[in-house]
Amino acid sequence: MSDIRFTVTSQFAGCRFDVCLSKLMGVSRANAISLIESSKAKILNRKSQKSSILQESDVIVVNKEDDCACDCASARDSSSNAQSQPSICDLEIVYNDDDVVVINKPVSVASHAAKGWNGPTVPECLEDAGIKINTTLCDESRKGIVSRLDVGTSGLMLVCKTDFAYEKMKQQFANHSVKKTYTALVQGNLEQNKATIEAPIGRSKVSDFRFTVTKNGKPAVTHWDVLERFGIATLVSVNLETGRTHQIRVHFSSIGHPLVADKMYGANPKLAEKLELQRQWLHSTKLEFKHPRTGKLVKLESKYPLDLQHALQAVRQL
Repeated sequence: MSDIRFTVTSQFAGCRFDVCLSKLMGVSRANAISLIESSKAKILNRKSQKSSILQESDVIVVNKEDDCACDCASARDSSSNAQSQPSICDLEIVYNDDDVVVINKPVSVASHAAKGWNGPTVPECLEDAGIKINTTLCDESRKGIVSRLDVGTSGLMLVCKTDFAYEKMKQQFANHSVKKTYTALVQGNLEQNKATIEAPIGRSKVSDFRFTVTKNGKPAVTHWDVLERFGIATLVSVNLETGRTHQIRVHFSSIGHPLVADKMYGANPKLAEKLELQRQWLHSTKLEFKHPRTGKLVKLESKYPLDLQHALQAVRQL
Protein backbone atom coordinates (compact mmCIF):
# COMPACT_ATOMS: atom_id res chain seq x y z
CA MET A 1 0.00 0.00 0.00
CA SER A 2 1.27 3.51 -0.82
CA ASP A 3 -0.12 6.96 -0.14
CA ILE A 4 -1.17 9.58 -2.65
CA ARG A 5 -0.93 13.14 -1.34
CA PHE A 6 -2.54 16.31 -2.64
CA THR A 7 -1.97 19.81 -1.29
CA VAL A 8 -5.13 21.91 -1.51
CA THR A 9 -4.64 25.00 -3.67
CA SER A 10 -6.78 28.15 -3.79
CA GLN A 11 -9.03 26.66 -6.48
CA PHE A 12 -10.29 24.03 -4.00
CA ALA A 13 -10.27 26.14 -0.84
CA GLY A 14 -13.84 26.33 0.48
CA CYS A 15 -14.84 23.15 -1.36
CA ARG A 16 -16.38 20.11 0.37
CA PHE A 17 -13.95 17.25 0.94
CA ASP A 18 -16.03 14.70 -1.02
CA VAL A 19 -16.52 17.06 -3.97
CA CYS A 20 -12.81 17.87 -4.17
CA LEU A 21 -11.74 14.24 -3.75
CA SER A 22 -14.10 13.17 -6.54
CA LYS A 23 -12.48 15.66 -8.91
CA LEU A 24 -8.90 14.96 -7.87
CA MET A 25 -9.23 11.18 -8.05
CA GLY A 26 -11.42 11.11 -11.15
CA VAL A 27 -14.05 8.99 -9.40
CA SER A 28 -17.75 9.40 -8.73
CA ARG A 29 -19.00 11.38 -5.74
CA ALA A 30 -20.29 8.11 -4.22
CA ASN A 31 -16.87 6.48 -4.54
CA ALA A 32 -15.22 9.53 -2.99
CA ILE A 33 -17.60 9.33 -0.01
CA SER A 34 -16.84 5.62 0.33
CA LEU A 35 -13.10 6.36 0.48
CA ILE A 36 -13.65 8.98 3.19
CA GLU A 37 -16.02 6.87 5.29
CA SER A 38 -13.68 3.88 5.13
CA SER A 39 -10.78 6.15 6.25
CA LYS A 40 -8.88 5.45 3.02
CA ALA A 41 -8.96 9.21 2.35
CA LYS A 42 -8.43 11.84 5.01
CA ILE A 43 -7.35 15.41 5.64
CA LEU A 44 -4.00 15.33 7.39
CA ASN A 45 -3.93 16.42 11.04
CA ARG A 46 -7.62 17.17 11.45
CA LYS A 47 -11.03 15.53 11.56
CA SER A 48 -12.13 14.26 8.15
CA GLN A 49 -15.77 14.03 7.14
CA LYS A 50 -17.34 14.10 3.69
CA SER A 51 -18.76 17.57 4.46
CA SER A 52 -15.47 18.98 5.80
CA ILE A 53 -14.64 22.29 4.15
CA LEU A 54 -11.12 22.42 2.76
CA GLN A 55 -8.70 25.21 3.53
CA GLU A 56 -5.80 26.28 1.34
CA SER A 57 -2.64 24.23 2.13
CA ASP A 58 -4.62 21.34 3.65
CA VAL A 59 -3.02 17.99 2.75
CA ILE A 60 -5.29 15.19 1.49
CA VAL A 61 -3.92 11.67 1.97
CA VAL A 62 -5.36 8.72 0.03
CA ASN A 63 -4.35 5.14 0.76
CA LYS A 64 -3.71 3.54 -2.63
CA GLU A 65 -4.81 -0.08 -2.93
CA ASP A 66 -5.02 -2.45 -5.90
CA ASP A 67 -8.82 -2.17 -5.98
CA CYS A 68 -8.81 1.60 -5.84
CA ALA A 69 -11.11 3.20 -8.41
CA CYS A 70 -8.27 4.91 -10.26
CA ASP A 71 -4.56 4.36 -10.76
CA CYS A 72 -1.89 6.52 -9.22
CA ALA A 73 -0.91 8.29 -12.42
CA SER A 74 -4.45 9.30 -13.32
CA ALA A 75 -5.02 10.53 -9.77
CA ARG A 76 -2.02 12.84 -9.95
CA ASP A 77 -2.95 14.07 -13.41
CA SER A 78 -6.65 14.61 -12.69
CA SER A 79 -6.08 17.81 -10.72
CA SER A 80 -4.98 19.53 -13.94
CA ASN A 81 -8.16 18.34 -15.66
CA ALA A 82 -10.49 19.22 -12.79
CA GLN A 83 -11.99 22.18 -14.59
CA SER A 84 -13.37 19.95 -17.35
CA GLN A 85 -15.06 17.55 -14.93
CA PRO A 86 -18.68 18.38 -14.03
CA SER A 87 -19.45 19.11 -10.38
CA ILE A 88 -22.97 18.16 -9.32
CA CYS A 89 -24.56 18.65 -5.91
CA ASP A 90 -27.84 17.77 -4.27
CA LEU A 91 -30.10 20.79 -3.74
CA GLU A 92 -33.06 21.06 -1.43
CA ILE A 93 -35.86 22.80 -3.33
CA VAL A 94 -37.83 24.93 -0.86
CA TYR A 95 -40.22 26.60 -3.35
CA ASN A 96 -40.75 26.07 -7.07
CA ASP A 97 -43.23 27.31 -9.70
CA ASP A 98 -43.17 28.53 -13.30
CA ASP A 99 -41.45 31.83 -12.42
CA VAL A 100 -39.10 31.30 -9.48
CA VAL A 101 -37.31 28.60 -7.56
CA VAL A 102 -35.93 28.98 -4.04
CA ILE A 103 -33.21 26.59 -2.90
CA ASN A 104 -31.53 25.81 0.38
CA LYS A 105 -27.97 26.36 -0.83
CA PRO A 106 -25.41 24.13 0.88
CA VAL A 107 -21.95 25.30 1.82
CA SER A 108 -19.20 24.77 -0.81
CA VAL A 109 -21.56 25.51 -3.70
CA ALA A 110 -21.01 28.81 -5.52
CA SER A 111 -23.95 30.97 -6.55
CA HIS A 112 -22.54 31.14 -10.08
CA ALA A 113 -19.35 30.52 -12.03
CA ALA A 114 -16.49 32.88 -11.22
CA LYS A 115 -12.78 33.25 -11.86
CA GLY A 116 -10.78 30.79 -9.74
CA TRP A 117 -13.78 28.63 -8.80
CA ASN A 118 -13.97 25.11 -10.20
CA GLY A 119 -16.47 23.56 -7.80
CA PRO A 120 -20.24 23.12 -8.20
CA THR A 121 -22.50 26.10 -8.90
CA VAL A 122 -26.21 26.71 -8.33
CA PRO A 123 -27.09 26.84 -12.07
CA GLU A 124 -25.28 23.51 -12.62
CA CYS A 125 -27.11 21.89 -9.75
CA LEU A 126 -30.51 23.19 -10.88
CA GLU A 127 -29.88 21.88 -14.38
CA ASP A 128 -28.88 18.50 -12.99
CA ALA A 129 -32.13 18.47 -10.98
CA GLY A 130 -34.11 19.03 -14.20
CA ILE A 131 -35.10 22.62 -13.37
CA LYS A 132 -34.87 24.84 -16.43
CA ILE A 133 -33.83 28.49 -16.12
CA ASN A 134 -34.96 30.32 -19.25
CA THR A 135 -33.75 33.85 -18.54
CA THR A 136 -31.96 35.73 -21.31
CA LEU A 137 -31.52 39.14 -19.64
CA CYS A 138 -28.43 38.22 -17.62
CA ASP A 139 -25.05 36.65 -18.19
CA GLU A 140 -25.17 32.94 -19.11
CA SER A 141 -23.18 31.96 -16.00
CA ARG A 142 -25.56 33.88 -13.72
CA LYS A 143 -28.82 32.51 -15.08
CA GLY A 144 -31.74 34.07 -13.21
CA ILE A 145 -29.66 35.06 -10.16
CA VAL A 146 -30.63 38.40 -8.65
CA SER A 147 -29.09 37.87 -5.21
CA ARG A 148 -26.16 35.61 -4.34
CA LEU A 149 -24.66 33.87 -1.31
CA ASP A 150 -20.96 33.32 -0.64
CA VAL A 151 -19.55 29.83 -1.21
CA GLY A 152 -19.11 29.44 2.55
CA THR A 153 -22.62 30.68 3.38
CA SER A 154 -25.63 28.36 3.39
CA GLY A 155 -29.37 28.93 3.27
CA LEU A 156 -32.23 30.35 1.21
CA MET A 157 -31.44 31.70 -2.25
CA LEU A 158 -33.91 32.75 -4.95
CA VAL A 159 -33.39 32.12 -8.69
CA CYS A 160 -35.69 33.47 -11.41
CA LYS A 161 -36.80 31.08 -14.17
CA THR A 162 -38.21 33.64 -16.63
CA ASP A 163 -37.28 37.10 -17.91
CA PHE A 164 -40.56 38.45 -16.51
CA ALA A 165 -39.70 37.22 -13.01
CA TYR A 166 -36.08 38.39 -13.34
CA GLU A 167 -37.12 41.97 -14.11
CA LYS A 168 -39.72 42.05 -11.33
CA MET A 169 -37.47 40.53 -8.67
CA LYS A 170 -34.51 42.68 -9.68
CA GLN A 171 -36.72 45.70 -9.04
CA GLN A 172 -37.84 44.33 -5.65
CA PHE A 173 -34.24 43.82 -4.54
CA ALA A 174 -33.31 47.31 -5.77
CA ASN A 175 -36.22 48.80 -3.79
CA HIS A 176 -35.24 46.79 -0.68
CA SER A 177 -38.74 45.29 -0.55
CA VAL A 178 -37.34 41.74 -0.30
CA LYS A 179 -36.70 40.83 3.33
CA LYS A 180 -33.73 38.52 3.81
CA THR A 181 -32.91 37.47 7.36
CA TYR A 182 -29.59 35.87 8.22
CA THR A 183 -28.46 34.28 11.46
CA ALA A 184 -24.81 34.70 12.45
CA LEU A 185 -22.65 33.62 15.36
CA VAL A 186 -20.13 36.36 16.11
CA GLN A 187 -17.14 36.30 18.43
CA GLY A 188 -17.36 38.01 21.80
CA ASN A 189 -20.21 39.56 23.75
CA LEU A 190 -21.95 42.38 21.86
CA GLU A 191 -22.66 45.30 24.18
CA GLN A 192 -26.05 46.24 22.71
CA ASN A 193 -29.13 44.08 22.17
CA LYS A 194 -29.73 45.65 18.77
CA ALA A 195 -27.90 48.13 16.58
CA THR A 196 -27.08 49.22 13.05
CA ILE A 197 -23.70 49.21 11.35
CA GLU A 198 -23.47 51.83 8.60
CA ALA A 199 -20.09 51.86 6.90
CA PRO A 200 -19.04 51.86 3.21
CA ILE A 201 -17.46 48.69 1.86
CA GLY A 202 -14.88 48.35 -0.91
CA ARG A 203 -12.33 45.87 -2.20
CA SER A 204 -9.28 45.41 0.01
CA LYS A 205 -5.85 46.38 -1.29
CA VAL A 206 -4.42 43.27 0.39
CA SER A 207 -6.34 40.76 -1.75
CA ASP A 208 -8.84 40.74 -4.61
CA PHE A 209 -10.96 38.28 -2.63
CA ARG A 210 -11.19 40.40 0.53
CA PHE A 211 -13.33 43.44 1.24
CA THR A 212 -13.02 46.12 3.88
CA VAL A 213 -14.64 49.22 5.35
CA THR A 214 -13.25 52.18 3.42
CA LYS A 215 -14.36 55.76 2.84
CA ASN A 216 -14.14 55.16 -0.92
CA GLY A 217 -16.43 52.11 -0.77
CA LYS A 218 -20.11 51.70 -1.60
CA PRO A 219 -22.74 52.52 1.07
CA ALA A 220 -23.63 49.51 3.23
CA VAL A 221 -26.14 49.19 6.09
CA THR A 222 -26.52 46.18 8.39
CA HIS A 223 -29.13 45.83 11.18
CA TRP A 224 -28.75 43.21 13.91
CA ASP A 225 -30.62 41.90 16.98
CA VAL A 226 -29.22 39.61 19.66
CA LEU A 227 -30.88 36.18 19.84
CA GLU A 228 -28.69 34.45 22.42
CA ARG A 229 -25.53 35.25 24.41
CA PHE A 230 -22.74 32.80 25.30
CA GLY A 231 -20.06 35.15 26.63
CA ILE A 232 -17.41 34.01 24.16
CA ALA A 233 -19.87 34.46 21.27
CA THR A 234 -23.24 36.02 20.43
CA LEU A 235 -25.98 34.66 18.16
CA VAL A 236 -27.60 37.45 16.15
CA SER A 237 -30.38 37.93 13.61
CA VAL A 238 -29.24 40.13 10.72
CA ASN A 239 -31.15 42.16 8.11
CA LEU A 240 -29.46 43.99 5.27
CA GLU A 241 -30.51 47.24 3.61
CA THR A 242 -27.78 46.78 1.02
CA GLY A 243 -26.21 43.69 -0.51
CA ARG A 244 -22.47 44.28 -0.73
CA THR A 245 -20.10 41.34 -1.16
CA HIS A 246 -19.15 39.87 2.25
CA GLN A 247 -21.19 42.66 3.89
CA ILE A 248 -22.12 40.84 7.12
CA ARG A 249 -18.62 39.41 7.52
CA VAL A 250 -16.89 42.74 6.90
CA HIS A 251 -19.21 44.82 9.08
CA PHE A 252 -18.98 42.58 12.15
CA SER A 253 -15.22 42.28 11.73
CA SER A 254 -15.00 46.09 11.58
CA ILE A 255 -16.54 46.41 15.07
CA GLY A 256 -14.24 43.77 16.56
CA HIS A 257 -16.70 40.86 16.43
CA PRO A 258 -15.84 38.71 13.37
CA LEU A 259 -18.07 35.77 12.55
CA VAL A 260 -17.00 32.61 14.34
CA ALA A 261 -14.58 30.57 12.16
CA ASP A 262 -14.31 33.34 9.55
CA LYS A 263 -10.52 33.22 9.33
CA MET A 264 -10.46 35.57 6.34
CA TYR A 265 -11.81 38.37 8.52
CA GLY A 266 -9.94 37.79 11.75
CA ALA A 267 -11.76 34.99 13.56
CA ASN A 268 -9.93 33.07 16.28
CA PRO A 269 -8.81 29.73 14.73
CA LYS A 270 -8.61 28.07 18.16
CA LEU A 271 -12.30 28.73 18.82
CA ALA A 272 -13.19 27.38 15.36
CA GLU A 273 -11.17 24.24 16.15
CA LYS A 274 -12.98 23.75 19.46
CA LEU A 275 -16.33 24.01 17.69
CA GLU A 276 -15.12 21.80 14.79
CA LEU A 277 -16.29 24.48 12.38
CA GLN A 278 -14.49 25.01 9.08
CA ARG A 279 -16.43 27.93 7.61
CA GLN A 280 -18.04 31.12 8.87
CA TRP A 281 -21.13 30.60 11.05
CA LEU A 282 -23.63 32.32 8.74
CA HIS A 283 -26.95 31.08 7.38
CA SER A 284 -29.68 32.68 5.24
CA THR A 285 -32.61 31.78 7.49
CA LYS A 286 -35.71 33.60 6.22
CA LEU A 287 -36.86 35.03 2.89
CA GLU A 288 -39.96 37.15 2.26
CA PHE A 289 -40.91 38.55 -1.16
CA LYS A 290 -43.93 39.38 -3.29
CA HIS A 291 -44.45 36.82 -6.01
CA PRO A 292 -43.43 38.51 -9.29
CA ARG A 293 -46.59 37.46 -11.15
CA THR A 294 -49.33 37.20 -8.52
CA GLY A 295 -48.11 39.77 -6.01
CA LYS A 296 -48.83 37.30 -3.21
CA LEU A 297 -46.47 37.47 -0.22
CA VAL A 298 -44.21 34.40 -0.02
CA LYS A 299 -42.57 33.59 3.33
CA LEU A 300 -39.95 30.85 3.59
CA GLU A 301 -37.67 29.57 6.36
CA SER A 302 -34.60 27.33 6.54
CA LYS A 303 -33.20 25.36 9.48
CA TYR A 304 -29.52 25.49 10.41
CA PRO A 305 -27.44 22.80 8.66
CA LEU A 306 -25.76 20.12 10.76
CA ASP A 307 -22.31 21.75 11.00
CA LEU A 308 -23.82 24.99 12.34
CA GLN A 309 -26.09 23.10 14.73
CA HIS A 310 -23.11 21.16 16.05
CA ALA A 311 -21.07 24.35 16.56
CA LEU A 312 -23.99 26.03 18.34
CA GLN A 313 -24.36 23.10 20.74
CA ALA A 314 -20.61 23.13 21.36
CA VAL A 315 -20.50 26.86 22.18
CA ARG A 316 -23.39 26.44 24.62
CA GLN A 317 -21.37 23.78 26.43
CA LEU A 318 -18.27 25.99 26.50
